[in-house]
Amino acid sequence: MKSINLSKKSIAIVGCGFVADYYLKTISLHPELDLVGVMDRNSDRATRFAKYHSLPHVYSSLDELLGDPKIDIVLNLTNPNSHYSISKVCLEAGKHIYSEKPLAMEMSQAEELVNLAEQRGLYLSSAPCSLLSETAQTVWKALRENKIGKVRLVYAEMDDGLVHQMRYKTWLSESGIPWPYKDEFEVGCTLEHAGYYVTWLTAFFGPAETVTAFSSCLIPDKQTDVSLDVNAPDFSVACIKFASGVVARLTCSIVAPHDHSLRIIGDGGVLGIHDSWYYGAPVYIRRSLNIGRKRLEGIWKQNYPLVKKSPRFGYRGAQQMDFCRGVAEMASAIVQDRPCRLSARFSLHNNEIVLAIQNAQETGCPYKMTSSFEPIEPMTWAQ
Repeated sequence: MKSINLSKKSIAIVGCGFVADYYLKTISLHPELDLVGVMDRNSDRATRFAKYHSLPHVYSSLDELLGDPKIDIVLNLTNPNSHYSISKVCLEAGKHIYSEKPLAMEMSQAEELVNLAEQRGLYLSSAPCSLLSETAQTVWKALRENKIGKVRLVYAEMDDGLVHQMRYKTWLSESGIPWPYKDEFEVGCTLEHAGYYVTWLTAFFGPAETVTAFSSCLIPDKQTDVSLDVNAPDFSVACIKFASGVVARLTCSIVAPHDHSLRIIGDGGVLGIHDSWYYGAPVYIRRSLNIGRKRLEGIWKQNYPLVKKSPRFGYRGAQQMDFCRGVAEMASAIVQDRPCRLSARFSLHNNEIVLAIQNAQETGCPYKMTSSFEPIEPMTWAQ
């Protein structure tokens, strides 16, 4: 009889599209994860994906996958519009869920998933997991050490340039999956990318109280060769007020020039990075000097050392991120019988913020948050 390794958790992937290759690229860094199989509604795509990555099994249907008692965690990498329905049926089948962002496209659906997971005693988490990166954990450590004094304001940017003028139709994942540009444009850059900084801000400063946002679709047709069914916002800006008193301005677009910078402004300086998509991005502190009647802003710059060196992940693309780190965190939490850092309530709160920004359209009306979460712990290696 084959022995069961209790320190490992078996996972299965649903959805073998563009993003799935990113997860496969770093799964080997996490021996606690045992990938037992994959499934996609397009069986040919699943077969090609499994063959390219030498994966052990392709499930013929979701029912077959959910009927496999070996599977502990389902990694939901489907289209965002399918996240809710897939996650719900997996939770009902008794599987833990790690979902790509967003958790759901509607707040009521996200709340239903969280309530279902809690009722069943199951773990539920949502990407992105970049909060667990060496850079994010370093920024958080500097804040805990009060390196820039009392924090007043945050500027976070998540702009990716004029994507509709890029050669996006030629973009392929490592295994040859085309970038799903129609889906991406219809979902919108806010739901796709705002979470990269929203998750950092809520971890650093606690739950948000209000979100005052403006979103707009500036380029309706995106100059594609297909008709878009939804003109999702391609630009958004939000002011987020946290219960701790900190205010953050977050921009997100596929119109403005590429800018993924973060600046946290405190009484004693500015703590910042240049790009959250690099897990080992340098962290800096800028300080100002008063000379006579003049104030010289940010003229003294020093690097704040990373809590540990980030590995190189070795894949093509405009980022260096460990997509599997969130799944590994969930697996470790299950084994250790502890709360997951990217908990269901934490994921729900972030989902609500992003939806509030996405759905603001051109009203600019304040949105009062309804969800909250318990404080989360930094990674043990960053404490």
